[in-house]
Amino acid sequence: MRLEAILEGLDRRDLTSLARAISVVENQRDGFDRVLSHLHVRIGRGGARRLGITGPPGAGKSTLTAQLIQRFRAQGLTLAVIAVDPTSLFTGGALLGDRIRMEAASTDPGVYIRSMATRGSLGGLATTTEEVADVLDAFGFDRIIIETVGVGQTELDIARTAETTVLVLVPESGDGIQTLKAGVMEIADVYVVNKSDRPGADKLRQEVEVMLGIRRGNAFRHIAPHHAPRPRLDGRTLKDSLTVAVGRTDRGGTGQSAGPTVPPADEWEAPVLATVAAKSEGIEALVTALDAHHTYLGRTGKLEERRRRRLAERTRAVVNRAVRQWVWDETRAEELLTQRLDEVSSGNRSPYEVAAEILDQVKTGATR
Repeated sequence: MRLEAILEGLDRRDLTSLARAISVVENQRDGFDRVLSHLHVRIGRGGARRLGITGPPGAGKSTLTAQLIQRFRAQGLTLAVIAVDPTSLFTGGALLGDRIRMEAASTDPGVYIRSMATRGSLGGLATTTEEVADVLDAFGFDRIIIETVGVGQTELDIARTAETTVLVLVPESGDGIQTLKAGVMEIADVYVVNKSDRPGADKLRQEVEVMLGIRRGNAFRHIAPHHAPRPRLDGRTLKDSLTVAVGRTDRGGTGQSAGPTVPPADEWEAPVLATVAAKSEGIEALVTALDAHHTYLGRTGKLEERRRRRLAERTRAVVNRAVRQWVWDETRAEELLTQRLDEVSSGNRSPYEVAAEILDQVKTGATR
């Protein structure tokens, strides 16, 4: 299909054209920048929300995503899901495990699921995931769910891509929090302990709440005394907690602190929720938390702030990509590297010296 035909199809919201446009963007084929430029004016205009789902492998991210799809569809919303899967060592494509687990939703005309391969990216996302999300945003989906590959604490790209990031943990993650918290544990807006019908789930929730409390200076606010039953963070108590999180209190809705443990009005207090996604338990509470966080972002101006920061980072990334391609394709950089490789291999010159020479040649305008 010609590029003009793809653009025309996108304008009339044709799904075949959408699939082809995503392939052009994902593989950076000729004209991919034209596709993105054509769609840019529509990005963010339709009120699409970008939700990130991340967490260690086996936490149930895909099952949780499938449950969110059902809830959002019940509200009459359209959804697009970007499922980032590991790269096949043989084909370079995505191993479609996530898509298989969401197969029930794939026949719904209001749901569009796209699998993407990481292609060596270490941040939990494919290198073009953000641009594909832009295409889906401009196409007019109400919700865009981005599910990361599940590699652990390196999955920090999702915080820059999504407006709300959900970290999914399981009781078996208990000891692993010590290794996760230096990275991915610090980026989430909502924490979910999935498979919470397993032993150790309450203990894990308590550990996460203490960890979050230490960062806020109120580490044991959620911990019940030993002689009292621990309250559940769902139903009415969840609503109360989220009310505080978006900056209101029970004292007349003034936003004034009711005590030293209530966060400031402009600070989000991430809830720690319990779900059993395989049994559809706790999903309504999660949807409530997602809506509350979006309300908080809009009220505090952080939603626009995040989108502007994302656009600035995207522009830098586009410039970096273009410069990198130009250096190797249009200058003598590759030729110089080949000439100096024997000297580097013998130890007579270092890679840093050769790189400095290449950059000097580039700066003086040496082209092929």
